[in-house]
Amino acid sequence: MIKVGIIGATGYAGAEIVRLLQGHPNAEVVWYGSRSYIDKKYSDIYGNFFKVVDDKCLDDNMDELADAADVIFTATPQGLCASLVNEAVLSKVKIIDLSADFRLKDVSVYEKWYGIEHKAPQYLEEAVYGLCEINRDKIKSARIVANPGCYTTCSILTAYPLIKEGLIDPDTLIIDALSGVSGAGRGAKVANLYCEVNESAKPYGVATHRHTPEIEEQLSYAAGKDILLNFTPHLVPMNRGILSTEYATLIRKNGSLPSSDDIRKAYEKYFGKEKFIRLLPDGVYPETRWVEGSNFVDIGFKVDERTGRVIMMGTIDNLVKGAAGQAVQNMNILFGLDEAEGLTILPSFP
Repeated sequence: MIKVGIIGATGYAGAEIVRLLQGHPNAEVVWYGSRSYIDKKYSDIYGNFFKVVDDKCLDDNMDELADAADVIFTATPQGLCASLVNEAVLSKVKIIDLSADFRLKDVSVYEKWYGIEHKAPQYLEEAVYGLCEINRDKIKSARIVANPGCYTTCSILTAYPLIKEGLIDPDTLIIDALSGVSGAGRGAKVANLYCEVNESAKPYGVATHRHTPEIEEQLSYAAGKDILLNFTPHLVPMNRGILSTEYATLIRKNGSLPSSDDIRKAYEKYFGKEKFIRLLPDGVYPETRWVEGSNFVDIGFKVDERTGRVIMMGTIDNLVKGAAGQAVQNMNILFGLDEAEGLTILPSFP
């Protein structure tokens, strides 16, 4: 049985890890870490765990936790994991970090976009970017797994096969993405109040969103060169979900544009055997409601011959595949388990 510790267990992503692990046959949570709720019963914070989780919340002492657990999930704000991790901890336990602390390889890029000093840059090179469908072989032997962000997971997977196969010009890539309010976390913020969000939709972080360099870095690996792209996130009045709509110019080969069959073959080549990626039939496009509560990624596309572009669409649950579900999937890879353990729950509707 894998012993799991969670730092940040009372945030939305942390609570989702707890929920998923209740159905995991090979893992048990031994530490519910929460700086804000020390000694408070976990089920008093989240009533859905009443008579399911009887434990009280503990602190975020990673050194002590490393002696009690086999793997630590850090579902915390940027900067905390990097300030706590050290060689003594890593000699005892695996770290799966849901913040951005170890996602970017260039410390100067991290410090520019996040506006804080990185406390453990010595671990950036060895940390593995935990996008399971692309990096699973590297994840298997990692000590630190940088769990990708929600926008980035959806945006990268939606475009990856077409960039990898040279079917689109990555420098023409434009990404518009929509997110539910839970993506902003559980902290009290005026902009996220019901009356501020309901019956409205708004772009934010225009040309400045922190997930931009993460998307660029990972898709640059796929392209084999550095790329720049436009990424614009939007907040919409729903609890969960990410919908990413992406546009790029198709690359002509022998004077002809890639066909829909060419595009589908590229997706099938990279994702055809992936349990959690569902490539939709022609003319069917992703909807957030069909992935809610699940670890699935739904992807659709449309070739626009008139403009010579392709429109790619992907959707995920931001708290599952965009956070907790992917973290559990990473844990399964680290410990040699079936990736789907604890993640077979179907989307819930309505």
